[in-house]
Amino acid sequence: MTRFKICGLSTPETVDAAVAAGAFALGFVFFPPSPRHLGLDQARALIARVPAGIARVAVTVDADDALLDALLETGIDTLQLHGRESADRVAAVRARTRRPVWLARGVATAADIRSAIAAASPADALLLDAKAPADAPLPGGNGLAFDWRLLHDVRPPLPWGLSGGLDAETVAAALASVRPAFVDVSSGVETAPGIKSIPRIKAFAQAVSTA
Repeated sequence: MTRFKICGLSTPETVDAAVAAGAFALGFVFFPPSPRHLGLDQARALIARVPAGIARVAVTVDADDALLDALLETGIDTLQLHGRESADRVAAVRARTRRPVWLARGVATAADIRSAIAAASPADALLLDAKAPADAPLPGGNGLAFDWRLLHDVRPPLPWGLSGGLDAETVAAALASVRPAFVDVSSGVETAPGIKSIPRIKAFAQAVSTA
């Protein structure tokens, strides 16, 4: 079965629901423009609820070292870089923190995918998301999908995940089209930006398990 990550969690109830649904990773967003942004104390309380064996992923956008250090003190064990980080920055973060580092990159073309793979070469995983519109305030979590057929002739040489426009209704088609190591959902399990739905989390998990 394909593994799945629930991203942008912000309440104890939805953290517990994601754990119960079988998520292998939970994402916590640290980017003030996002409706899913968490403060450090809020994050610390939520992360404490996550059982051992489930990845606690900090989603950041061009974060500096001071913020990354602060995030690691909350109990975060994996860093997801969702900005414009280069391969050199990915390698530096990984060496400095000694934690798994994922690179997330928005893509719309085959050239974007090649660029993402090159930037992710030092990373532990690559997350391919839909490229945000030019006027979008957020690099991800916009509920948009890219053309999955772009991946039919391309296979990243490291573990990779698929994100963007996924929900309980679309994830089966995505998995039939491509074979990611995991899928990542945020807005697809929400009733409004930043408001996670426990029934939608359950439905997404069920759709992944039966796809």
